[in-house]
Amino acid sequence: MLIGEVARRSGVSARMLRHYESLGLVRPSGRTGSGYREYSEADIRRIFHIESLRALGLSLREVKRALDDADFTPSTLVDDLIRRTRERIAAETELLTRLRRIHAADPAGWEDALQVVTLLQALGSKSADVRQRAALASASSAFPGSSASSGSSASEVPVPVEALVEAALGESDPNVAGALRWALARSGDGAPALLAEGIGSPVAAVRERAVRSLAVLPGGEAAGHLRDALAHPDPVVRGHAALAIGARGDTDAVPALVDLLEEGRNDTDAADTLSVLASDTATADRIAHRLVERLARSTTRAPARGRLTQALAGILGTRASQALAELSHDTDRAVALTATYLLQLREAR
Repeated sequence: MLIGEVARRSGVSARMLRHYESLGLVRPSGRTGSGYREYSEADIRRIFHIESLRALGLSLREVKRALDDADFTPSTLVDDLIRRTRERIAAETELLTRLRRIHAADPAGWEDALQVVTLLQALGSKSADVRQRAALASASSAFPGSSASSGSSASEVPVPVEALVEAALGESDPNVAGALRWALARSGDGAPALLAEGIGSPVAAVRERAVRSLAVLPGGEAAGHLRDALAHPDPVVRGHAALAIGARGDTDAVPALVDLLEEGRNDTDAADTLSVLASDTATADRIAHRLVERLARSTTRAPARGRLTQALAGILGTRASQALAELSHDTDRAVALTATYLLQLREAR
């Protein structure tokens, strides 16, 4: 079969077939009397093998090795192809994400687009200072005409909320994290739902960053997600959610706040929040009852009983006073002394 016919049947151009021949990939088995290349059935099968291997992403050098090396084992090469393909997909996905975020910012011109690119790159910088400045600039972008801390006009172009959420969920530096949460609080719609997805992450650190970021967001949507988080299996998530909605006056936080007291995590903040929630007699009595129930558990350890007793100091009402009076005779001397002291302070008011 002559080269023109092979090209028509295989879809490989005559020029490429000559290139394959120059590389030693395939050589026509014969020549006609006029000197034209003549390909056998075996040659054509080899051409199809070459094209199949190229379709997998192999270079022509790798194709030649695969076809000519009798000791060649494909598994190693396939593993390498899988790795390279994953890297390429990751790079393309990252590019697609960046393009979508630039599009979401709706830049008016190339200058605005480049400003968004600059901020996005800064948010991903290895330098914490650069990331913090970018976060502060992103926060300023929520207010037209404001000046970013870096002095750049990039503050006039809003950074897409998806980029801020991703940065916040991946940020380990506390100062940068605070700046990002401030930016998210000023980012408008979209942030609560994205952060709520972060609460479902399998990574504990991401869950904590998500709930702490959600805690600073205003509005009913954020509060709703925080209320849902009270039932989360992660006690850290529940604790931050309870502190946040408790500070907003939501008494649904009480059980989780009492858990914080018992566990000794953020117990001072939990006690302060409980005292704020106990603003009326009925609520104060319910909180006192909850504290007493926890104190009465046989599994509650001595340090926890001390913290629970101290929390009663901030709860007004007769139920808390009765509880302190009873605890002043507790078998745990530390609890009894604490209750006696708190009761004396209460009676002196």
